[in-house]
Amino acid sequence: MQQLFSTFYQQLNRVSIGFKRYLYNEIHWQNRLIAIIGSRGTGKTTMLLQHIKLNHQPYSAEVLYASLDNLWFATHSLLFLADEFAKQGGKSLYLDEVHNYLGWSREIKNIYDSHPDMKVVFTGSSLLEVYKGEADLSRRAITYQLFGLSYREFLEFEYGMKYDSVSVDDIVMNHTTLAMTILDRMKPLVIYNEYIRFGYFPYYKEDKELYAMRLLSTLNTIIEVDLPAAERIDYYSVVKIKKLFAVLATLVPFTPNISQLSHDIETTRVSLLNYLYYLHKAQAIMMLSKESTGLKQMSKPEKVYLGNTNYAFALGGDQANVGSVRESFFMSQVRVKHTVAYSNLVDFNVSDRYNFEIGGKNKSKKQIAGLSNGYTVLDNIEVGYNNQIPLWLFGMTY
Repeated sequence: MQQLFSTFYQQLNRVSIGFKRYLYNEIHWQNRLIAIIGSRGTGKTTMLLQHIKLNHQPYSAEVLYASLDNLWFATHSLLFLADEFAKQGGKSLYLDEVHNYLGWSREIKNIYDSHPDMKVVFTGSSLLEVYKGEADLSRRAITYQLFGLSYREFLEFEYGMKYDSVSVDDIVMNHTTLAMTILDRMKPLVIYNEYIRFGYFPYYKEDKELYAMRLLSTLNTIIEVDLPAAERIDYYSVVKIKKLFAVLATLVPFTPNISQLSHDIETTRVSLLNYLYYLHKAQAIMMLSKESTGLKQMSKPEKVYLGNTNYAFALGGDQANVGSVRESFFMSQVRVKHTVAYSNLVDFNVSDRYNFEIGGKNKSKKQIAGLSNGYTVLDNIEVGYNNQIPLWLFGMTY
């Protein structure tokens, strides 16, 4: 166990507390069992270590952080760790990347039941479904999902400019005032063009030139490693899922023809719907349904988008489809705090109330004419007027 403490202390020393993700202050850290899920690279590990650094005595024997991909767990069980930790006075156990450990949900349930004085916080892949493990933790764990950096967070992370998040209601009612306030300090379109290329995952700061390569490599790892671990799928399915993503990347945004896609991927309709759902859960793609309650497994999506705009540029470079990038940006920003649904009339329906049509600065209002709560969301404008709203402003929603 000393090996785990040693690794933990080294990581704790390296972590910076200067910038914290949007989710940090939303988590009720006092709960006994907390689950944080999210895609690789979103900052789950950093967030755990920041919380430890800010809320526990340095090098206290009462707190331990451990990543479950550590080789220590090849010869020791998670339950053994918790038992030994408790004997030494341990009270707060932070477990990272639990999807790497077979039987994680059953053992975490046992820890929760056996050690009522111990708090457990664990992270896992966005593919993880807390209620689907061997032991249903949904009644015990409070679950949070961490998405990539928003445009608002990118402003702070890259340039040190802090702004409060705003709701879609705020934007609709006060977009001109909000935009003018921000324009006093920066050029939003210049920064928007940076963000859509490399601003979604915090690790871009390590090497911007190699970011696209690392982005696609990380996605490959999610499909080849995380997905089989979470869903117990075989190599054949992994190959099909990679092929499906490659096909989707050339088509988005589009309304999928399930029969045609099944033929192209050489798989069954049932398998294809599962593969789409897995890619959606992995945050590689986003899917819209007609229901504002969200997409369910085995249901046909009405529209498919890339999971974030960075994928479009990593795959297509400067030839990335502008319309696809606009719509992916809007959805990736707004879906975190609001319900987004498919509409036959416009590009997006938000919160069962607002109708948004996305386009360039010369986009006409024809699509929203006579439509209640209809707005055009325009690229390449800094400030809007009336029911024309700048696209970048929706990046301030989380």
